[in-house]
Amino acid sequence: MTFETAATVLFWAGAAALFYTYAGYPALVWAVSRLRPRPVRRGAAEPTVTVIITAYNEERDLAGKLENTLALDYPAEKLEIIVASDCSSDRTDEIARSFAPRGVRLHRQPARLGKTAAQNAAVELARGEVILFSDATTLYRPDVLRAMAPNFADPTVGCVAGKLIYVDPAASSVGSGAKSYWGYETFLKTHESRACSLIGASGCLYAVRRSAYVPLYHEACSDFIIATKMVEQGLRAVYEPAAVCTEETNRQADKELRMRVRVIAQTYTDLWRHRALLNPLRGGFYSVELISHKVMRYLVPVFLAAVFVSAGALAPGSLFFAALFAAQALFYAAALAGWLLERAGLRVRLLALPHYFVLANLAAIIALYKFLRGERYARWEPIREPAAPAYGARGGGGGAGRG
Repeated sequence: MTFETAATVLFWAGAAALFYTYAGYPALVWAVSRLRPRPVRRGAAEPTVTVIITAYNEERDLAGKLENTLALDYPAEKLEIIVASDCSSDRTDEIARSFAPRGVRLHRQPARLGKTAAQNAAVELARGEVILFSDATTLYRPDVLRAMAPNFADPTVGCVAGKLIYVDPAASSVGSGAKSYWGYETFLKTHESRACSLIGASGCLYAVRRSAYVPLYHEACSDFIIATKMVEQGLRAVYEPAAVCTEETNRQADKELRMRVRVIAQTYTDLWRHRALLNPLRGGFYSVELISHKVMRYLVPVFLAAVFVSAGALAPGSLFFAALFAAQALFYAAALAGWLLERAGLRVRLLALPHYFVLANLAAIIALYKFLRGERYARWEPIREPAAPAYGARGGGGGAGRG
Protein backbone atom coordinates (compact mmCIF):
# COMPACT_ATOMS: atom_id res chain seq x y z
CA MET A 1 0.00 0.00 0.00
CA THR A 2 1.42 3.36 -1.03
CA PHE A 3 1.62 6.36 1.30
CA GLU A 4 -1.06 8.16 -0.73
CA THR A 5 -3.42 5.18 -0.55
CA ALA A 6 -2.91 4.83 3.20
CA ALA A 7 -3.57 8.55 3.74
CA THR A 8 -6.71 8.37 1.59
CA VAL A 9 -8.03 5.36 3.52
CA LEU A 10 -7.27 7.12 6.80
CA PHE A 11 -9.09 10.26 5.68
CA TRP A 12 -12.26 8.52 4.53
CA ALA A 13 -12.33 6.22 7.57
CA GLY A 14 -12.09 9.24 9.87
CA ALA A 15 -14.66 11.17 7.85
CA ALA A 16 -17.07 8.21 7.91
CA ALA A 17 -16.70 7.87 11.69
CA LEU A 18 -17.39 11.58 12.17
CA PHE A 19 -20.40 11.43 9.85
CA TYR A 20 -21.88 8.49 11.73
CA THR A 21 -21.29 10.09 15.12
CA TYR A 22 -22.89 13.44 14.33
CA ALA A 23 -25.40 12.59 11.58
CA GLY A 24 -25.72 8.83 11.03
CA TYR A 25 -26.53 7.93 14.63
CA PRO A 26 -29.08 10.74 15.11
CA ALA A 27 -30.77 9.58 11.89
CA LEU A 28 -30.69 5.95 13.09
CA VAL A 29 -32.18 6.62 16.52
CA TRP A 30 -34.80 8.91 14.96
CA ALA A 31 -35.80 6.16 12.52
CA VAL A 32 -35.99 3.49 15.23
CA SER A 33 -38.07 5.77 17.42
CA ARG A 34 -40.52 6.25 14.56
CA LEU A 35 -40.60 2.71 13.14
CA ARG A 36 -40.38 0.74 16.42
CA PRO A 37 -41.34 3.09 19.24
CA ARG A 38 -41.65 2.04 22.89
CA PRO A 39 -44.34 4.36 24.21
CA VAL A 40 -44.70 4.95 27.94
CA ARG A 41 -47.99 3.71 29.38
CA ARG A 42 -48.71 6.81 31.42
CA GLY A 43 -51.52 6.75 33.95
CA ALA A 44 -52.86 8.26 37.14
CA ALA A 45 -50.06 8.21 39.71
CA GLU A 46 -49.31 10.31 42.76
CA PRO A 47 -46.53 8.50 44.66
CA THR A 48 -44.81 9.85 47.73
CA VAL A 49 -41.70 11.72 46.63
CA THR A 50 -38.42 12.53 48.36
CA VAL A 51 -36.45 15.38 46.81
CA ILE A 52 -32.73 15.04 47.52
CA ILE A 53 -30.70 18.21 47.05
CA THR A 54 -27.00 17.39 47.13
CA ALA A 55 -24.92 20.34 48.26
CA TYR A 56 -21.35 21.35 48.90
CA ASN A 57 -20.86 25.02 49.86
CA GLU A 58 -24.10 26.22 48.28
CA GLU A 59 -24.87 29.17 50.58
CA ARG A 60 -25.41 31.43 47.57
CA ASP A 61 -28.28 29.43 46.08
CA LEU A 62 -29.68 27.02 48.66
CA ALA A 63 -32.34 29.28 50.21
CA GLY A 64 -33.81 30.11 46.80
CA LYS A 65 -33.69 26.45 45.80
CA LEU A 66 -35.56 25.36 48.93
CA GLU A 67 -38.21 28.02 48.43
CA ASN A 68 -38.58 26.83 44.84
CA THR A 69 -38.92 23.18 45.96
CA LEU A 70 -41.43 23.96 48.71
CA ALA A 71 -43.56 25.76 46.11
CA LEU A 72 -43.93 22.69 43.88
CA ASP A 73 -47.48 21.81 42.91
CA TYR A 74 -47.71 18.53 44.83
CA PRO A 75 -49.47 17.45 48.04
CA ALA A 76 -47.33 18.56 50.99
CA GLU A 77 -48.03 15.30 52.85
CA LYS A 78 -46.54 13.36 49.95
CA LEU A 79 -43.42 15.51 49.55
CA GLU A 80 -40.22 15.13 51.57
CA ILE A 81 -37.12 17.30 51.13
CA ILE A 82 -33.63 16.27 52.22
CA VAL A 83 -30.51 18.40 51.85
CA ALA A 84 -27.47 16.11 51.66
CA SER A 85 -24.47 18.23 52.67
CA ASP A 86 -21.10 16.78 51.75
CA CYS A 87 -19.30 18.39 54.71
CA SER A 88 -20.00 21.94 53.56
CA SER A 89 -17.71 24.50 55.17
CA ASP A 90 -19.83 27.60 54.53
CA ARG A 91 -23.37 28.43 55.72
CA THR A 92 -25.07 25.66 53.70
CA ASP A 93 -25.96 23.58 56.76
CA GLU A 94 -27.18 26.60 58.70
CA ILE A 95 -29.47 27.61 55.85
CA ALA A 96 -30.85 24.06 55.55
CA ARG A 97 -31.56 23.93 59.30
CA SER A 98 -33.42 27.24 59.12
CA PHE A 99 -35.98 25.47 56.89
CA ALA A 100 -36.54 22.62 59.38
CA PRO A 101 -39.83 24.14 60.67
CA ARG A 102 -41.12 23.79 57.11
CA GLY A 103 -40.20 20.11 56.93
CA VAL A 104 -36.75 20.23 55.32
CA ARG A 105 -34.33 17.63 56.70
CA LEU A 106 -30.55 18.02 56.72
CA HIS A 107 -28.19 15.11 56.36
CA ARG A 108 -24.55 16.03 56.84
CA GLN A 109 -22.00 13.48 55.73
CA PRO A 110 -19.57 12.42 58.50
CA ALA A 111 -16.71 12.65 55.97
CA ARG A 112 -16.39 14.31 52.59
CA LEU A 113 -16.75 11.45 50.14
CA GLY A 114 -18.33 13.20 47.16
CA LYS A 115 -21.70 13.77 45.55
CA THR A 116 -22.59 10.16 44.81
CA ALA A 117 -21.80 9.02 48.35
CA ALA A 118 -23.98 11.82 49.73
CA GLN A 119 -26.82 10.74 47.46
CA ASN A 120 -26.48 7.12 48.57
CA ALA A 121 -26.69 8.13 52.22
CA ALA A 122 -29.70 10.38 51.66
CA VAL A 123 -31.57 7.64 49.80
CA GLU A 124 -31.16 5.40 52.85
CA LEU A 125 -33.01 8.04 54.89
CA ALA A 126 -35.69 8.72 52.28
CA ARG A 127 -39.30 7.69 52.85
CA GLY A 128 -40.64 8.39 49.36
CA GLU A 129 -41.63 5.77 46.81
CA VAL A 130 -39.88 7.94 44.21
CA ILE A 131 -36.57 9.76 44.72
CA LEU A 132 -36.05 13.02 42.84
CA PHE A 133 -32.41 14.12 42.59
CA SER A 134 -31.62 17.80 42.28
CA ASP A 135 -28.86 20.39 42.49
CA ALA A 136 -28.91 23.54 44.59
CA THR A 137 -28.52 25.78 41.54
CA THR A 138 -31.46 24.46 39.53
CA LEU A 139 -34.92 26.00 39.58
CA TYR A 140 -37.98 23.87 38.78
CA ARG A 141 -41.24 24.84 37.22
CA PRO A 142 -44.04 24.20 39.73
CA ASP A 143 -45.55 21.29 37.76
CA VAL A 144 -42.43 19.10 37.39
CA LEU A 145 -43.72 16.36 39.69
CA ARG A 146 -47.16 16.45 38.09
CA ALA A 147 -45.44 15.92 34.73
CA MET A 148 -43.09 13.14 35.88
CA ALA A 149 -45.37 11.07 38.14
CA PRO A 150 -47.67 9.58 35.44
CA ASN A 151 -44.66 7.88 33.83
CA PHE A 152 -44.25 5.70 36.93
CA ALA A 153 -47.63 4.12 36.22
CA ASP A 154 -45.71 2.11 33.60
CA PRO A 155 -44.04 -0.79 35.48
CA THR A 156 -41.21 -0.90 32.92
CA VAL A 157 -40.09 2.64 33.82
CA GLY A 158 -37.47 2.88 36.55
CA CYS A 159 -36.19 6.40 35.95
CA VAL A 160 -37.72 9.59 34.55
CA ALA A 161 -35.51 12.46 33.42
CA GLY A 162 -36.75 16.01 32.96
CA LYS A 163 -35.85 18.71 30.48
CA LEU A 164 -33.01 21.06 31.39
CA ILE A 165 -33.02 24.48 29.74
CA TYR A 166 -29.76 26.41 29.98
CA VAL A 167 -29.92 30.17 30.29
CA ASP A 168 -27.06 32.55 29.62
CA PRO A 169 -27.84 36.03 31.02
CA ALA A 170 -24.30 37.17 30.25
CA ALA A 171 -24.59 36.17 26.56
CA SER A 172 -21.14 34.62 26.82
CA SER A 173 -19.37 32.75 24.02
CA VAL A 174 -19.10 29.58 26.14
CA GLY A 175 -22.73 29.85 27.17
CA SER A 176 -23.86 30.21 23.56
CA GLY A 177 -21.85 27.17 22.53
CA ALA A 178 -23.18 25.15 25.47
CA LYS A 179 -26.78 25.99 24.58
CA SER A 180 -26.25 24.88 20.97
CA TYR A 181 -24.64 21.64 22.14
CA TRP A 182 -27.47 21.02 24.57
CA GLY A 183 -30.07 21.46 21.85
CA TYR A 184 -28.42 18.61 19.94
CA GLU A 185 -28.30 16.48 23.10
CA THR A 186 -31.99 17.12 23.75
CA PHE A 187 -32.85 15.83 20.26
CA LEU A 188 -30.96 12.59 21.02
CA LYS A 189 -32.60 12.20 24.43
CA THR A 190 -36.05 12.55 22.94
CA HIS A 191 -35.56 9.81 20.39
CA GLU A 192 -33.43 7.48 22.53
CA SER A 193 -36.25 7.48 25.08
CA ARG A 194 -38.82 6.59 22.43
CA ALA A 195 -36.61 3.96 20.78
CA CYS A 196 -35.31 2.13 23.84
CA SER A 197 -34.06 3.97 26.90
CA LEU A 198 -32.11 7.06 27.82
CA ILE A 199 -28.43 6.38 28.41
CA GLY A 200 -28.24 9.14 31.00
CA ALA A 201 -30.15 11.96 32.65
CA SER A 202 -29.61 15.59 33.54
CA GLY A 203 -28.18 15.38 37.06
CA CYS A 204 -30.29 18.28 38.28
CA LEU A 205 -33.67 16.70 37.44
CA TYR A 206 -34.25 12.97 37.41
CA ALA A 207 -36.47 10.67 39.48
CA VAL A 208 -35.94 7.00 40.32
CA ARG A 209 -38.17 4.34 41.84
CA ARG A 210 -36.94 3.83 45.38
CA SER A 211 -37.26 0.07 44.90
CA ALA A 212 -34.98 0.21 41.83
CA TYR A 213 -32.24 2.42 43.26
CA VAL A 214 -28.98 0.64 44.00
CA PRO A 215 -26.08 2.29 45.89
CA LEU A 216 -23.45 3.52 43.46
CA TYR A 217 -19.67 3.48 43.86
CA HIS A 218 -18.37 6.87 44.96
CA GLU A 219 -16.61 7.85 41.74
CA ALA A 220 -19.66 7.13 39.57
CA CYS A 221 -21.20 9.78 37.38
CA SER A 222 -24.57 9.03 38.96
CA ASP A 223 -26.78 10.81 36.44
CA PHE A 224 -25.14 8.87 33.60
CA ILE A 225 -24.90 5.39 35.08
CA ILE A 226 -28.38 5.44 36.63
CA ALA A 227 -29.88 4.55 33.23
CA THR A 228 -27.62 1.51 32.92
CA LYS A 229 -28.59 0.42 36.43
CA MET A 230 -32.22 0.50 35.32
CA VAL A 231 -31.51 -1.53 32.17
CA GLU A 232 -29.64 -4.13 34.23
CA GLN A 233 -32.87 -4.67 36.18
CA GLY A 234 -35.03 -4.99 33.07
CA LEU A 235 -36.31 -1.42 33.42
CA ARG A 236 -35.65 1.70 31.38
CA ALA A 237 -35.07 5.42 31.75
CA VAL A 238 -37.41 7.76 29.87
CA TYR A 239 -37.48 11.43 28.98
CA GLU A 240 -40.28 13.72 30.09
CA PRO A 241 -39.99 17.06 28.24
CA ALA A 242 -42.93 18.58 30.14
CA ALA A 243 -40.89 18.48 33.38
CA VAL A 244 -38.74 21.59 32.99
CA CYS A 245 -35.95 23.17 35.00
CA THR A 246 -33.52 25.99 34.28
CA GLU A 247 -29.86 26.52 35.10
CA GLU A 248 -27.22 29.03 34.10
CA THR A 249 -24.41 27.98 31.81
CA ASN A 250 -20.75 28.44 32.59
CA ARG A 251 -19.43 31.76 31.31
CA GLN A 252 -15.70 30.99 31.16
CA ALA A 253 -13.92 28.40 29.06
CA ASP A 254 -11.61 27.21 31.85
CA LYS A 255 -14.55 26.48 34.17
CA GLU A 256 -16.46 24.68 31.43
CA LEU A 257 -13.35 22.67 30.59
CA ARG A 258 -12.82 21.57 34.20
CA MET A 259 -16.45 20.54 34.53
CA ARG A 260 -16.42 18.54 31.30
CA VAL A 261 -13.12 16.83 32.13
CA ARG A 262 -14.55 15.67 35.48
CA VAL A 263 -17.81 14.41 33.98
CA ILE A 264 -16.14 12.62 31.05
CA ALA A 265 -13.48 11.02 33.26
CA GLN A 266 -16.24 9.68 35.52
CA THR A 267 -18.11 8.41 32.46
CA TYR A 268 -14.99 6.56 31.24
CA THR A 269 -14.93 4.78 34.59
CA ASP A 270 -18.62 3.92 34.31
CA LEU A 271 -18.24 2.60 30.76
CA TRP A 272 -15.27 0.46 31.74
CA ARG A 273 -17.03 -1.00 34.78
CA HIS A 274 -20.09 -1.81 32.66
CA ARG A 275 -18.30 -2.76 29.44
CA ALA A 276 -20.32 -5.97 29.14
CA LEU A 277 -23.30 -3.83 28.13
CA LEU A 278 -21.33 -2.53 25.15
CA ASN A 279 -22.03 -5.88 23.51
CA PRO A 280 -25.20 -5.59 21.37
CA LEU A 281 -25.75 -9.34 21.71
CA ARG A 282 -26.34 -8.70 25.41
CA GLY A 283 -27.70 -5.17 25.54
CA GLY A 284 -29.53 -4.95 22.22
CA PHE A 285 -30.23 -1.45 20.95
CA TYR A 286 -29.22 0.02 24.31
CA SER A 287 -25.67 -1.13 23.54
CA VAL A 288 -25.87 0.61 20.15
CA GLU A 289 -26.90 3.79 21.96
CA LEU A 290 -24.01 3.54 24.43
CA ILE A 291 -21.44 2.91 21.70
CA SER A 292 -22.77 5.59 19.38
CA HIS A 293 -23.62 8.34 21.87
CA LYS A 294 -20.71 7.91 24.28
CA VAL A 295 -17.84 5.78 22.95
CA MET A 296 -17.91 7.19 19.42
CA ARG A 297 -18.44 10.72 20.74
CA TYR A 298 -15.41 10.48 23.02
CA LEU A 299 -13.33 9.13 20.12
CA VAL A 300 -14.13 12.19 17.98
CA PRO A 301 -10.73 13.81 18.74
CA VAL A 302 -9.06 10.73 17.20
CA PHE A 303 -11.25 10.96 14.12
CA LEU A 304 -10.60 14.69 13.81
CA ALA A 305 -6.86 14.18 14.03
CA ALA A 306 -7.00 11.44 11.38
CA VAL A 307 -8.94 13.67 8.99
CA PHE A 308 -6.73 16.70 9.58
CA VAL A 309 -3.39 14.91 9.27
CA SER A 310 -4.39 12.82 6.24
CA ALA A 311 -5.87 15.84 4.43
CA GLY A 312 -2.65 17.75 5.10
CA ALA A 313 -0.59 14.87 3.74
CA LEU A 314 -2.69 14.70 0.57
CA ALA A 315 -3.04 18.47 0.06
CA PRO A 316 0.12 19.01 -2.08
CA GLY A 317 -1.18 16.71 -4.82
CA SER A 318 -4.90 17.40 -4.67
CA LEU A 319 -6.91 20.63 -4.84
CA PHE A 320 -9.81 18.81 -3.14
CA PHE A 321 -7.78 17.77 -0.11
CA ALA A 322 -5.99 21.13 -0.03
CA ALA A 323 -9.37 22.86 0.27
CA LEU A 324 -10.48 20.45 3.00
CA PHE A 325 -7.25 20.96 4.91
CA ALA A 326 -7.60 24.75 4.64
CA ALA A 327 -11.21 24.61 5.83
CA GLN A 328 -10.21 22.59 8.89
CA ALA A 329 -7.33 24.92 9.66
CA LEU A 330 -9.68 27.89 9.39
CA PHE A 331 -12.16 26.22 11.76
CA TYR A 332 -9.47 25.61 14.41
CA ALA A 333 -8.18 29.15 13.93
CA ALA A 334 -11.71 30.42 14.57
CA ALA A 335 -11.85 28.35 17.77
CA LEU A 336 -8.51 29.81 18.91
CA ALA A 337 -9.71 33.31 18.08
CA GLY A 338 -12.88 32.71 20.08
CA TRP A 339 -10.81 31.63 23.08
CA LEU A 340 -8.45 34.61 22.83
CA LEU A 341 -11.30 37.08 22.45
CA GLU A 342 -13.11 35.58 25.43
CA ARG A 343 -10.00 36.03 27.55
CA ALA A 344 -9.91 39.65 26.40
CA GLY A 345 -13.52 40.11 27.49
CA LEU A 346 -14.92 40.27 23.95
CA ARG A 347 -17.74 38.12 22.56
CA VAL A 348 -18.22 37.16 18.91
CA ARG A 349 -21.23 34.86 18.54
CA LEU A 350 -19.99 33.58 15.16
CA LEU A 351 -17.00 32.00 16.94
CA ALA A 352 -19.02 30.44 19.79
CA LEU A 353 -19.68 27.10 18.09
CA PRO A 354 -16.10 26.31 16.91
CA HIS A 355 -14.80 27.52 20.28
CA TYR A 356 -17.11 25.21 22.23
CA PHE A 357 -16.65 22.27 19.84
CA VAL A 358 -12.88 22.32 20.29
CA LEU A 359 -13.23 22.82 24.04
CA ALA A 360 -15.52 19.77 24.37
CA ASN A 361 -13.16 17.55 22.40
CA LEU A 362 -10.11 18.82 24.28
CA ALA A 363 -11.93 17.82 27.48
CA ALA A 364 -12.38 14.29 26.12
CA ILE A 365 -8.63 13.98 25.47
CA ILE A 366 -7.65 15.29 28.91
CA ALA A 367 -10.25 13.08 30.61
CA LEU A 368 -8.97 9.99 28.78
CA TYR A 369 -5.43 10.80 29.87
CA LYS A 370 -6.54 11.16 33.48
CA PHE A 371 -8.58 7.95 33.32
CA LEU A 372 -5.67 5.94 31.87
CA ARG A 373 -3.41 7.33 34.62
CA GLY A 374 -5.81 5.97 37.19
CA GLU A 375 -7.14 9.34 38.39
CA ARG A 376 -10.68 9.07 39.72
CA TYR A 377 -13.18 11.75 40.73
CA ALA A 378 -15.36 11.22 43.78
CA ARG A 379 -15.34 14.62 45.44
CA TRP A 380 -16.71 17.46 43.41
CA GLU A 381 -16.00 21.15 43.45
CA PRO A 382 -19.06 23.05 42.21
CA ILE A 383 -18.08 25.94 39.95
CA ARG A 384 -19.90 29.04 41.18
CA GLU A 385 -19.81 32.79 41.04
CA PRO A 386 -18.77 34.43 44.35
CA ALA A 387 -21.33 34.19 47.14
CA ALA A 388 -23.79 37.02 47.54
CA PRO A 389 -23.16 39.41 50.46
CA ALA A 390 -26.18 38.17 52.40
CA TYR A 391 -27.97 34.86 52.11
CA GLY A 392 -31.17 35.21 50.21
CA ALA A 393 -29.96 38.40 48.47
CA ARG A 394 -29.74 36.39 45.28
CA GLY A 395 -32.88 34.57 44.28
CA GLY A 396 -31.27 31.17 43.95
CA GLY A 397 -30.78 31.10 40.20
CA GLY A 398 -28.81 28.47 38.36
CA GLY A 399 -25.13 27.94 38.79
CA ALA A 400 -22.38 26.72 36.56
CA GLY A 401 -21.80 23.21 37.85
CA ARG A 402 -23.64 20.45 35.98
CA GLY A 403 -23.45 17.66 38.50
